[in-house]
Amino acid sequence: MIEVVAVALIDEVGRALLQQRRADRQHGGLWEFPGGKVEARETAIAALIREIEEELGITLEQRDLAWLARAEDAAAGLVINLYTCRRWTGEPQCLDAAAIGWYTPGDMLALPMPPLDLPLAEALMGMLKKG
Repeated sequence: MIEVVAVALIDEVGRALLQQRRADRQHGGLWEFPGGKVEARETAIAALIREIEEELGITLEQRDLAWLARAEDAAAGLVINLYTCRRWTGEPQCLDAAAIGWYTPGDMLALPMPPLDLPLAEALMGMLKKG
């Protein structure tokens, strides 16, 4: 099973950052939570911190990350764990995607997303509605 970690960066008004996959990649043009694969001998949190620095140029701290949801495609051998984060250091930049943007939960669900990101977006929407 390939383990992927992703983060929903949440700003002060409750919007989450999504990135649009580059056209030359699988699911090109679709919007997703930033993150990536957990490498051998790497914890999920270490992978997430590394991936976000590579993709967005910001620094996350373990204490600011909270696990939210999991989505799995057993046939493809893929699992994504989504974390939330409300504090980071730096300003997010589009370093490894076609575009990035901040979206309210309602707007997020209207975007074209890879199949496993949809239930993660729904979980995030449920969490944000609860406050």
